[in-house]
Amino acid sequence: MDEFTEYIAGLDGPAKDAVEHVRARALELVPDAEEGMSYGMAALRYRGSPLVSARATAKHIGLYPFSPPAIDALAPDLAGFSTSKGTVRFTPDRPLPDDVLDRLVLFRRDEIDAMRSR
Repeated sequence: MDEFTEYIAGLDGPAKDAVEHVRARALELVPDAEEGMSYGMAALRYRGSPLVSARATAKHIGLYPFSPPAIDALAPDLAGFSTSKGTVRFTPDRPLPDDVLDRLVLFRRDEIDAMRSR
């Protein structure tokens, strides 16, 4: 079952486009990622671990890289966006820049690779 694709299919308009963009960029960067569930939400998984998810809420899109260190590492690039320990919030009309999104996804991929190579 393609949980992330199904989740996106249930969205509308700009929120749908924003979440699909996250999914598409992540799959382009990490083609081995698979759709699944992580922490109760549709997500992309890589080597058995959660890679990234994006969820639409009434006020924003939540991006979940499942890695507080990834958010910490990119904190200077995330200035102006609402963040918490595990989330970056953006809106469809003020999306996360692709280079920052890419670096978050690649940071998480590398983190998973490092965990799996031990």
